[in-house]
Amino acid sequence: MDLRLASSLVCLISALPAGAADYTRDIQPLFAEHCLECHGPDGSKGGLVLTTQQGAMKELKSGTKGIVPGDIASSAVIERLLTNDPDDRMPPKDKKPLKPAEIELLKAWVKEGAKFDQHWAYKPITQPKPPAAGHPIDAFVRSKLAEKKIAPSPEADRYTLIKRVHYDLLGLPPTPEEVDSFIADQSPRAYEAMVDRALSSPHYGERWGRHWLDAARYADSDGYEKDRARLDAWRYRDWVIRAVNEDLPFDQFTIQQVAGDLLPDPTPEQIVATAFHRQTLTNTEGGTDQEQFRIEAVMDRTETTGTVWLGLTVGCARCHTHKYDQITQKEYYQLFAFYNNGDEVTRQVPTSPEAWNTYEKTNGDAAKKLVPLQKQLDAAKAQLPAKLPEWEKVVQARLAEARKQATKATFAPLEIASIAAKSKTKFKALPDGSQLAIGKPVATDTYTIELTSSSKPLTAIQIEVLPDDSLPSKGPGRSKNGNFVLGTITLLHGKSLSEAREVPLHTPKASIEQKGFTAAMTLDADPQTGWAIKGGTGKAQQITWQIATPPAGEKLFLRIEQEYLKSTEHTLGRFRVLGSSDVTEDSIAPAEVVKILSEEPKRRNPVVILPLWAWMEKVDADVIAAARAFETAKARLPKPPLMDARVIAQRTSGVRKSHVLYRGDFLQPADEVQPGVLAVLPKVKDTSRLDFARWLVSAENPLTPRVTVNHIWAKLFGEGIVSTTTDFGVRGAKPTHPELLEWLSAEFIKQDWSRKAFLRLILTSATYKQESKHRAEMLEIDPKNELLWRQNRLRVEGEIVRDLCLAASGLLAPTMGGPSVFPPMPADVAALSYAGNFSWKTSAGPDRYRRGLYTFFKRTAPHPDLTTFDCPDANITNVKRTVSNTPLQALTTLNAEAYAEASQALAERVLRAPGDDTSRLAQALRFCLTRPATPKEIQVLRDLLAESRAYYQAHADEAKLTLGTHAASGVKPEENAAWIATARIILNMDEFITRE
Repeated sequence: MDLRLASSLVCLISALPAGAADYTRDIQPLFAEHCLECHGPDGSKGGLVLTTQQGAMKELKSGTKGIVPGDIASSAVIERLLTNDPDDRMPPKDKKPLKPAEIELLKAWVKEGAKFDQHWAYKPITQPKPPAAGHPIDAFVRSKLAEKKIAPSPEADRYTLIKRVHYDLLGLPPTPEEVDSFIADQSPRAYEAMVDRALSSPHYGERWGRHWLDAARYADSDGYEKDRARLDAWRYRDWVIRAVNEDLPFDQFTIQQVAGDLLPDPTPEQIVATAFHRQTLTNTEGGTDQEQFRIEAVMDRTETTGTVWLGLTVGCARCHTHKYDQITQKEYYQLFAFYNNGDEVTRQVPTSPEAWNTYEKTNGDAAKKLVPLQKQLDAAKAQLPAKLPEWEKVVQARLAEARKQATKATFAPLEIASIAAKSKTKFKALPDGSQLAIGKPVATDTYTIELTSSSKPLTAIQIEVLPDDSLPSKGPGRSKNGNFVLGTITLLHGKSLSEAREVPLHTPKASIEQKGFTAAMTLDADPQTGWAIKGGTGKAQQITWQIATPPAGEKLFLRIEQEYLKSTEHTLGRFRVLGSSDVTEDSIAPAEVVKILSEEPKRRNPVVILPLWAWMEKVDADVIAAARAFETAKARLPKPPLMDARVIAQRTSGVRKSHVLYRGDFLQPADEVQPGVLAVLPKVKDTSRLDFARWLVSAENPLTPRVTVNHIWAKLFGEGIVSTTTDFGVRGAKPTHPELLEWLSAEFIKQDWSRKAFLRLILTSATYKQESKHRAEMLEIDPKNELLWRQNRLRVEGEIVRDLCLAASGLLAPTMGGPSVFPPMPADVAALSYAGNFSWKTSAGPDRYRRGLYTFFKRTAPHPDLTTFDCPDANITNVKRTVSNTPLQALTTLNAEAYAEASQALAERVLRAPGDDTSRLAQALRFCLTRPATPKEIQVLRDLLAESRAYYQAHADEAKLTLGTHAASGVKPEENAAWIATARIILNMDEFITRE
C-alpha cells in the first residue's frame, strides 16, 4: 500500500462518526449498485465476494484481504476506492464511481467491525406491533407520514369510494341502483357492507382471476412460429376463476397448481390446477429437437416459480451463478430438478364441477342398469381358463396348417361401395381402385368407408397411400409437406353401420414409420397419435393389420380417424383399401400370443401369459356378446360431460436425472444434481414436487407471504411496498414501509391465507380510502407518493377498458366460464394473423359481448385492442403490467368496432328512457362516471349535442352511416347520430377508464 495513502486513512479514522453506517440500510445497496457485477456470489473478479462476510474477509490472490474489520488501512476495498492510480481505482473508470459521502459510510462501517447482516427478504417473518391504535395499516402509514410532518389526505367522497371498490374488485362500474343504495345507507357499516357485497360477487373471481392468469402466462395458443390453438386451455381459466371466488386459501391454491397431481387421490379439479405449468410455450415446428424445447419448458417453470412465489430473478442463474443474489447455478438446477420429471399429458376431466354433479344426480340410477351387464361380462371372462384347452387345440391346428402352406399373404384392392367424410370432403374414384380427396384441405377429418362383401373371409386388411400430382408436394397427404397422420383405425361388420360391431385388429406393420408416429399407434385409441411417413412422401406406402376373427356374411365398414391437432390438414389425400384372405401365422394371432402357445402349458409364467388372456377376451364369442351388450347399454346412457385438459403428471418410469447445464445448453450436461432449494432459505423436507409445493407456502419460507401481499398491495395502490415486484434480491428496491410489509405478511398467514379477508383488511383502511387529489406542496417532498399520503389514480387494464364500455352501454353479457370467444377484430388483422392453421370467426349473439378475459388469446397475434392497452404477450410470467399513455389508445376507444357499438348502445339506452336532453345526458354520465354530473358538464354536453344535431342535419348521409345494430329504433337518423356522437365522447372521458 502507498505509505501516503495509508497515513491519510489512519488520520481519517478518528473523524468518523460512531454508528453512522448500517449494513442493510447503507452498505448492501452500495455494494449492489457499484460492486456486485464483478464481486457477486460467483467471485468472478479476484476472488472477492461482497455478498457474505466470509467472502469479503478472506485472503485474496494478492495476499491482501478485501475487508479487515476495524482496520480501514488494511482493507483492500477502501484502498482501491481511494487510490490515485486510475488502473487500480475501483469501480473501474467506465463504471459509476462512489460519492465521497458513500465512501465515508463504507469507512465508518469497516471501522465499527464490518458486520454483515442477512438480506432483509430472507429473514424469518415477525409481526411487529402497530405503532398506534386503530387500523394497523393506518398506524404504520401515518407513523411514517408523521416523521416527515406530512398530513394524510381526507377520505374520498362516497361516489368515488364505491366506484373505486367496484373497479378494484370487479372491474365493472356500479349500477345506478347500487350507487343510490350505498349513498342512502347512513349506517356505520355501510362501506364495509358494500365491500362485502363486492367480494361475494362472482365477477370478483373474474377480476382477480385475470391478475393471476397474467402470472400463469395464460394463452389459448402454443406460441412459437406455428402458434397452434389450444382449444381446451379455458378449462384452467375456469378453475382459476372458481378458486378465487371460493377463496381457496392461497397455500392450497399454490400446492394444487404446483403439484395437484401428487396429492393423495387428487380430484379432477386438483389435476386441472396443474395446468398452471402447462401454459408454457410448445414448439410444433418440423425438424426441432423436442428435448431442447422440453428443457426450455422446465426452465420456464423454474423461473416462473422464482418470480411468482419467491420474487427472485432466478433465471439469471441459468447459465452462471447469479451476479448479485445468492443463487448459484447449481441451486438453479436443483430447483429445475423438482420439475424435470413432470410430463406434459392430456387427461379427461369434467367440463365443470357443476356439470359433473348434475350428470351424476341425473344419471346415477341409469348407471345402475349396467351393473348386471358388467357381472355377465365378468362371468364370461372368468370362464376363459376352462375354455383354454379346447380353444388352444383349434388355434394350434390352424397354426400348423398355416405353417404347412407357408403362404405369404397377397393383397388385392377391395371394392368401395361408399365413402363419406365428416367434413363433407368429396372423393374421386380412380381406375386403380384408389380414392382421391378433392377440394380445400380441412384441419381434421374422419373417413367412413363401406366395403363390398368379399367372397372369402378376410384375414388381413391394408391401406396403401399413393402420391398424386394434385396434392401438396404430390402427397399422399393433404398437408403442405405431403404428409398425414392416420390416427385410429376401426374395422366393423354388421347389417348396417348403426348396428355394426368392431372386429379386433392386431399386428400392425408399415412399409415406413416416421419417428414418433408408428403403425402401432393406429390401435391405441388416442387421436393425438398415429402413423405418419415423413421421409417417405411422394411415393406409395402401405400399412397392414391382421384381422382376429375373419368376418363373413355381413357388410364391412372401415373408419379412418384423422383428428391430430398439433398439425392441421394432416389427412389422407389419395389411398386405396386392399384385403387378403390368405391364412398366415400373423393372421391367426399376434406374435406374442403365438410365442406363448409354443410353450408347454405347465411352463407358462402367470405374468407372461397375460397377453394370451387379453387376446382370448377379444376373440371369445361369449365375451364378445357380453361386452357388446354392456357397451350397447352404456352407449344409450347420456354421455358424461368430459373434455381433454392439458395438465402435468409425474413420470412413473424412466425417471430423468438432472444436471447442471453448462451455459444453459441442454447438449452440455455437467454435474448431476438432486432437487433442492436455495441455501439462503430454510431447507425443504424431501425432494418431490409436492414437498417443494408445500415448502413454498410453509411457515419456514419467508418469501412467499412477502411477495404475495406485495403483489396484492400493488394492484390496489399502483406500486408495491417493494416497487420491484419481481425482484426481492439485493438489486431490488427496499420496502418503503418495511414494518408494514412484515405485519401484513404475518397477518396474511394468520388469516389462513385468505385473499378475500386480506383484501377486506386493506380496503377498510383509511389509507386505501384517501382521495387521490394531488397536493402541490408534495411535488418536492414525495412526488411518487411513496409515503402514501394519498391514493393513486390508476388507468385500468385493456380488458377492463372494454368491459367498462360494454357494461355502461348495457351490452355486457354476464355469462361466466367456458370456451374463449371471438369479439370483432379488424378484418385485415384477422386475415393476416389467423391464416392457415386457425381462423378468427367473430362470435355471434351474447358471446360477442363477453368480458375481455374470455377473448381468445393468440400469443403471436393478440387482439390489437388488448395490446394497445399494454396487455402482456403471455410468453413469460407477468406480475405487474406496464402502463403507457399513447394517442393510439384514444384512437382505439374512439373508432374500434366494439367501442362504436358501445356508443350506439349507450345512446339507445338513454333515448329509451323518458326525459329531456338534460336528464338523459345526466343519466349517461351516471352510467359511466358513477357520480352526478356537474352543471358545467351538462352544459358542455348540451352544446356538443346541439352541434352534432346541426352537423348531421346538414349531412344526412353521414348520419345514416353512423347508425348500426344497436342504434335506437323509431328515432330519426340525424337525432340518433347526434346522440351516438355525444355518447362516444362520454365513453372516452379519462375519468371513465381511470380508477380514481
